[in-house]
Amino acid sequence: MSTYTLPTALAEIVDDFQALTEPDRLQLLLEFSRGLPELPERLKDHPELLEQVVECQSPLFLTIESEKDPDGARKYRLFFKAPQEAPTTRGFAGVLHEGLDGLTAEEILAVPDDMPELLGLTRAITPLRMRGMTAMLGRIKRKVAAASRLDH
Repeated sequence: MSTYTLPTALAEIVDDFQALTEPDRLQLLLEFSRGLPELPERLKDHPELLEQVVECQSPLFLTIESEKDPDGARKYRLFFKAPQEAPTTRGFAGVLHEGLDGLTAEEILAVPDDMPELLGLTRAITPLRMRGMTAMLGRIKRKVAAASRLDH
């Protein structure tokens, strides 16, 4: 699979990972972990609005919201909650946030399910953690698909 099927921001992230050696890829994942935005105040005190991705080894919760941009196109915002002591989980949430936040349903749904493998971390991270990453992407895509059906 090539990165040209990915949304621009996500393709650039994948290219950044692929340009590095494995130890440096883990360091980049840690940088994404540190860059994951905190939940907005309106979600912080409402855990019922977040859905847990149970396939992740660490407790990860996410939700999406849709909004219309000035042109009337519907865009999806991604929100994640993951503990600071779970840098791998937070890192992948950071990758998805930076790569997918603010895109249309079509753009998000077109991301291949095996996109996490493109990061080149399969030897550096346990298969269980890789499954968690894939599950996170799958959950986002399911939520976006359901929301986009409701929005039309």
